[in-house]
Amino acid sequence: MKYALDWLSDPEVFAVNRTAAHSDHKYYRNYYEMEEKNSSFIQNLNGIWKFAWAKNPSERIEDFYKEDFNTDSFDNIRVPGHIELQGYGKPQYVNTMYPWEGRETLFPPYISEKDNPIGSYVRYFDLEDGLKGKDVYISFQGAETAIYVWLNGSFIGYSEDSFTPSEFNLTGYIKEKDNKLAVAVFKRSSASWLEDQDFWRFSGIFRDVYLYAIPSVHIRDMKIAADYDYKNGNGNFTAELDIIAKNARYAVAAKLIAADGICVSEAVVTDSKIDWNINSISPWSAEMPNLYTLIVEITDENGNIIEIGTEKVGFRRFELKNGIMCINGKRIIFKGINRHEFNARNGRTVTEEDMMYDIKFMKKNNINAVRTCHYPNNSRWYELCDEYGIYLIDETNLETHGTWQKLGACEPSMNIPASLPEWKAACLDRARSMFERDKNHASVLIWSCGNESYCGDVIAAMAEYFHKADPSRLVHYEGVVWNRIYDNITDMESRMYAKPSDIEEYLKKNTGKPYISCEYMHAMGNSLGGMSLYINLEDKYEAYQGGFIWDYIDQAIEIENNDGKRTLLYGGDFEDRASDYGFCTNGIVYADRTYSPKVQEVKALYSNIRMTIKQGILTVENKNLFISTDNLKFIIYLKKDGVEIKKDCIDLLVNAGETKTCKIEMTIPEFAGEYVYEVSAVLAEDTIWAENGHEIAFAQEVFTVQNNSDSNMEYTKPLIVYGDVIIGVHGKNYSMMFDKKEGGISSLVYYGKEFITRVPKVSFWRAMTDNDTGAGEPSKLSQWLIAGKFAVYCTDKTVSKELKNALEVTFVYKASCTPSFEYKIIYTAFYDGRLGVKVEYPGVTGMSDMPVFAIDFKLNKVYKNFSYYGMGPDENYIDRACGARLGLWDSNVYKNLSAYMNPQECGNRTGIRFLNVYDKNNIGIRFSKKKAPFEMSVLPYSAYELENALHREELPDICYSWVRIAAKQMGVGGDDSWGAPVHDEFRINSEKNMMLEFVISPII
Repeated sequence: MKYALDWLSDPEVFAVNRTAAHSDHKYYRNYYEMEEKNSSFIQNLNGIWKFAWAKNPSERIEDFYKEDFNTDSFDNIRVPGHIELQGYGKPQYVNTMYPWEGRETLFPPYISEKDNPIGSYVRYFDLEDGLKGKDVYISFQGAETAIYVWLNGSFIGYSEDSFTPSEFNLTGYIKEKDNKLAVAVFKRSSASWLEDQDFWRFSGIFRDVYLYAIPSVHIRDMKIAADYDYKNGNGNFTAELDIIAKNARYAVAAKLIAADGICVSEAVVTDSKIDWNINSISPWSAEMPNLYTLIVEITDENGNIIEIGTEKVGFRRFELKNGIMCINGKRIIFKGINRHEFNARNGRTVTEEDMMYDIKFMKKNNINAVRTCHYPNNSRWYELCDEYGIYLIDETNLETHGTWQKLGACEPSMNIPASLPEWKAACLDRARSMFERDKNHASVLIWSCGNESYCGDVIAAMAEYFHKADPSRLVHYEGVVWNRIYDNITDMESRMYAKPSDIEEYLKKNTGKPYISCEYMHAMGNSLGGMSLYINLEDKYEAYQGGFIWDYIDQAIEIENNDGKRTLLYGGDFEDRASDYGFCTNGIVYADRTYSPKVQEVKALYSNIRMTIKQGILTVENKNLFISTDNLKFIIYLKKDGVEIKKDCIDLLVNAGETKTCKIEMTIPEFAGEYVYEVSAVLAEDTIWAENGHEIAFAQEVFTVQNNSDSNMEYTKPLIVYGDVIIGVHGKNYSMMFDKKEGGISSLVYYGKEFITRVPKVSFWRAMTDNDTGAGEPSKLSQWLIAGKFAVYCTDKTVSKELKNALEVTFVYKASCTPSFEYKIIYTAFYDGRLGVKVEYPGVTGMSDMPVFAIDFKLNKVYKNFSYYGMGPDENYIDRACGARLGLWDSNVYKNLSAYMNPQECGNRTGIRFLNVYDKNNIGIRFSKKKAPFEMSVLPYSAYELENALHREELPDICYSWVRIAAKQMGVGGDDSWGAPVHDEFRINSEKNMMLEFVISPII
């Protein structure tokens, strides 16, 4: 058969000679191989291949696949891996646009003839012994976007669909030695119109490539159904085996083995079907991921093993009951996240280590569900989700966003697949390929027809296929919100970035369909504020069944820059145009998989163990569906001013779905101070995903024992010098200088150390977050930037007066905004050496909400360390503080600069009682609350320096440590990053007067 390049632009040609999709079960030659998980039927072809790159088809080496073509001049390339990350072409990031936007005018299904890079791959190999004398196939687990395959000069086949296996029969072409495998990978094809996902546009063979041989009798496919009857605890197991047999005489036997090695059922298989009813089965769920192992043994007439096929089996029932999604009879809440496959160095070529890290991260942080956005993932991920317990929405590799949504507006005139017959077979093939591969995985609860592809008869046909092929699962498609004619496609109401009020409006209608947010909490930069508003819906409305945060990991690419340093780049940094720039950095973990501060909030709000403490009574609500708290122990602490003074450990058995209370048996000391009861629910034993002691949830109660003694101490009056410009206060081991020209304190010396570099300045501005920018806040709030940064010091209004034990100096500033207002900074030089600071804001009519009300101290950079008593340990804000707890914490300016790709407001802490800032010798100053706790940050850059940078590398050399003390800062928001403002309850109404008050003292 001859190949044709015309196939690339023909949507009706998407597979030539490709074998039918099948389950991803394992098979082996014998039991030893099965135990070792190493099949001699498999030959891995990963490694170094020969490679040539061409910009377009006219420049490619056409005859490279021929046996006599010499590839010595070819480069080497790593497989699996992306072409663009190995020095050919350039990575490009776009979200909804197609990558050729602004370069060529193209309409589906046509592709560029000028810009369609081709990778010509060649792999020479000898056949391993285990494959000799058998039918041999090749499997490409993932290649973008279209591949032509030759072996020993003969054309083998063609395939599209980047994210499901493409397999071809090599029998008749393969030799025992000196095989030449040639693959041409085209970056663009008609499939490119179906793969407009929000990700980097890569190409190449990016998943495993291997040969597999099949013996004379082979299980090609297993279709397993393992239903759990939660009423009687029994399991119903059926399996259909698709067996390819060259031998007429063979026998098939099957057995089902429990995790403890006990065989729970076995039988001789006739008609390639298995049907078992099994009593007292252990069901599968994310909480208890019980798995059985199906072993199918094929033997010849002499009893010799021909093949052993295996598959992990989880018994469960997922269904709609009275309009509610239920797992094993219980209402499910998806505490989910969207997960792109990504590695900062390897792109979508994720490793076993990556996947193991990710699955453990999910479990450690109370995430129970993942949407495989927006394509089927590596097969290994599904095995891990089965084993560790993660619910999956398995999503078809389909997104045509750029054909129907332009600059956010719905305009579907060019939409595909719509109801166009020429696209139907390709889309159904994608659905079928995903289903056939993944159908046996217990973790897959929902099939998704794809993402953001509008709606039409083609997607309706995909939904119909899923419903008919698999009645045991539900079908999801969010796109019906744009065309309600097709509402019947999806079994649930699914929306993206709906506000809590919008969700509540839907839920009040009682439509009979459950609700999920397939994407919510857009975690771009400093985000995830207001997540609690969504979580609060779980108990209020039965039909609210959770959501999936967008998303798991920043898609930033690590490179070595011209200075030899490793650095991360986002869209546009490779001079890739068109680009959506930093919109690819939406993760709750950074691109290197380190935690961002957002994780703290996710873990707390997603926990199934909810605890509260009130008047010393601990209430534990177990929101798990199936497991009790017998796997937990409860550590109880009593702390005074952040310091632990008592500790206890108790067992408290709370069954799933139940609530219990217990009294904390700790005597409260009589000594004055702020006390905290803290209870930490931790693992009592090691699990496969965390060690014992790992915290699942916590709760605190804060209370105060008052000091009834009156403090009327008098202090020796220091020397006060009233100069023409400077008022100096000089006491024992301290001095202060108040500058009437500069408008504030210009010197603060304790024990001979100066702590002021320049006069502290009031600020009403923060470095705009990604969410702020997307919501248009820089424009709306811009008056506040000039209000503080360019405020006018009113020299004629400076006053000083001596009090009983202090000198008070007041400075007045006029804000440089319209309308204007005056605010005061009042310094109180206490005669014992403490410095009181009070900032008074009068409230003003006619201004927008205020970003922050703060004063900035510019300290010498040696004061880079800090510790504090307040909410921590990680960065938190008034709308993202559910995961923070009151305690004593320490850090430094470098760690506190959150690694958001676009520098922005970061490092804030709320509820601060005191803050210590100090050098390597522990010399420094303390900022203490006067009445109300304050907010603070300690960073190596000012808000204005952060504001000016688009990358971390653009930040200047560190010159100072910037301490910001704030009365209040507005929340960070997170409903979306392109228009949603911070919720009203987390904003600052500028019409109300405010006061910031604290005291500075030396650290002794």
